[in-house]
Amino acid sequence: MMNAHPIVTIAGLNKWFGDFHVLRDVGLDVGRGERIVICGPSGSGKSTLIRCINALEEFQEGRIQVDGIELGPNLRHVDDIRREVGMVFQSFNLFPHLTVLENCTLAPIWVRNMPKKEAEEAAMKYLERVRIPQQAHKFPGQLSGGQQQRVAIARALTMNPKVMLFDEPTSSLDPEMVKEVLDTMVDLAEEGMTMLVVTHEMGFAKQVADRVVFMDDGQILEANTPNEFFAHPQHERTKLFLGQILR
Repeated sequence: MMNAHPIVTIAGLNKWFGDFHVLRDVGLDVGRGERIVICGPSGSGKSTLIRCINALEEFQEGRIQVDGIELGPNLRHVDDIRREVGMVFQSFNLFPHLTVLENCTLAPIWVRNMPKKEAEEAAMKYLERVRIPQQAHKFPGQLSGGQQQRVAIARALTMNPKVMLFDEPTSSLDPEMVKEVLDTMVDLAEEGMTMLVVTHEMGFAKQVADRVVFMDDGQILEANTPNEFFAHPQHERTKLFLGQILR
């Protein structure tokens, strides 16, 4: 996909945790409507990278721009960025004392100053989109893990983001619940949502991704279309990773 006018631009990104250089001169452009799957071994910097995009991690060097909004290393414009970027985590991060509907309307009411009735209508629309509107008045503890993760996706969508970030969204789910969450993400992709997805679900990458990005040791070593990435990996480290994960 051509990125003449990328919606996300990452350039020269460097981050340290103390002496540990976790991101090393990372650069990546993401086109509007593009779906990127980021994979790699544990500790390669994948999750840290997408957490930097949403200003959940500070970075020391480089720049991040989302739809023309410059984040910068001192995290200027954090609130502006977070209004445009939705995030779904490994753990669902739902408030257990609030109903599903209340979880989904909290941010639109408090961050976007949306009237409660309008926020509830929007939340119900997105709960229908992730196929669990009947759970709106239940509490998170009454739902399965897969249902809770779909609530988390609906909650992010209720802010009407321009970009969705997924940080290993199926890694904490039982195997039988993985498919329902991936199906929801496939639906989002087919509707044209710009997505960056950190995952080991290579079937999802083959089905949905426009590009697959491989990271190791804080660097992007390879980025290609799914067909080329899986059939003709270029880097020896990529070949080793795929040999382990696709066995």
